[in-house]
Amino acid sequence: MSSSTFEEYLSKVISKVKSKEAHGMIKKELSHHMVELSQSFQKRGLSKEDADEKALQEMGNPFTIGKNLNHLHKPKMDWLLIILFVILIGISFLPLVGGVSIPNFSFLGRQVVWIILAILVLVGFLFFDYRKLKNLWMYFYGGGIILFFIAHLAGIEVNGAKRWVSFGGMTIDVTAISLFLFFIAWAGIFAKMNAFKGWKKQGMLFFLFWTPVLLYIMLPQFMFTIIYFLCVVTMYVFSHVHKKLAIKVAMGNLLIGISFISAMLLNSRNSNFFDRLMAFANPDTDPNGAGYIYILVKDILLQAGWFGKGLYNDLKLPEAHTDFVFPFLVYSLGWAFGIILCILLFVFILRISLNAFKTKDLFGRLLAIGGAALFIIPTCWNILMGVGMAPTMVVPLPFISYGGSMLLVYSAILGLILNVYRRKDIVDPTIVS
Repeated sequence: MSSSTFEEYLSKVISKVKSKEAHGMIKKELSHHMVELSQSFQKRGLSKEDADEKALQEMGNPFTIGKNLNHLHKPKMDWLLIILFVILIGISFLPLVGGVSIPNFSFLGRQVVWIILAILVLVGFLFFDYRKLKNLWMYFYGGGIILFFIAHLAGIEVNGAKRWVSFGGMTIDVTAISLFLFFIAWAGIFAKMNAFKGWKKQGMLFFLFWTPVLLYIMLPQFMFTIIYFLCVVTMYVFSHVHKKLAIKVAMGNLLIGISFISAMLLNSRNSNFFDRLMAFANPDTDPNGAGYIYILVKDILLQAGWFGKGLYNDLKLPEAHTDFVFPFLVYSLGWAFGIILCILLFVFILRISLNAFKTKDLFGRLLAIGGAALFIIPTCWNILMGVGMAPTMVVPLPFISYGGSMLLVYSAILGLILNVYRRKDIVDPTIVS
């Protein structure tokens, strides 16, 4: 019996599998299994033709197998994450309809537009093959660097940082988009990390890693420095790098990089960061200056009670719709709502983190792990900052704080994570157990 009979058998199997993306993987797995069966029968003394026929008999009815594989390899949708996304997006309207001292209706209209765009972005990143991004890492990295130059040359300076660019009547935070581009780039790099052998390639990795760190610090945008650093390090930990290479790269980057960062932090442009650290450590020493916000937040949270003061209140809190949205919501709707919100965010992040390990594709896993880090860091920092337990930074609460650029970035990240989960039973495994 010739291999064409095996092909005929496989054709009957995949005729029952609707997902075309899974056809290649199924053919590969079944072919390997049938060849092994045939060889085992040949070792028992059967001719090749008889062994092939016996192997097909052992495999069973191809149409039944196809139906079973169709159920196993069909794309999956994580509806819990989608439901949580809708809930969090709904909560984002609460600060805009309450007593925040901003032009509410204008902000509400803009928020609706941004949410529509965010949904389109999420759907776009959900329904294409994420694996096509893996070999494009250099273009994503280059795009992130180009955005820094655009911000430097044509950026709008706000609070001492040129991070905004006006485009077609919309103001875009280009540093937020650069963070997303670097995230995809490093997932691609780490997916083929073991190919970076030799001091030249390792030196290039050092340059690629620290350049965005220095650019974020010079901007200055220190929170993005922290998010980028921890996101890349987290992906590196789970990148399945050979042990010796991992130690060499980690130690080299750590020793040389710390000296660069120390020098940059001493730059006078980052004095504002140190002022915030001092104010956080001793807010009572400057109650009318940098320490004012910490004292104000503590007073607000003490007054909130379990069920709050209502959305329409006279609270005077700077950036209540963005960076300090959490204390505003607690003051308005109470600690009961604040605890529920924390639980929702915890479940959202936990679900993403657990999903990361359900795929056997390394690139997909790195995207999910890095994406989880990009949610965890700002979420934890924003909430801790909102209760006076972390220094004040420009850091939005994902999906809840007002702001279109970060909303689009978070939606794109979530789209990629859902994409990885959707294809977890379709893609060929690239992680060796």
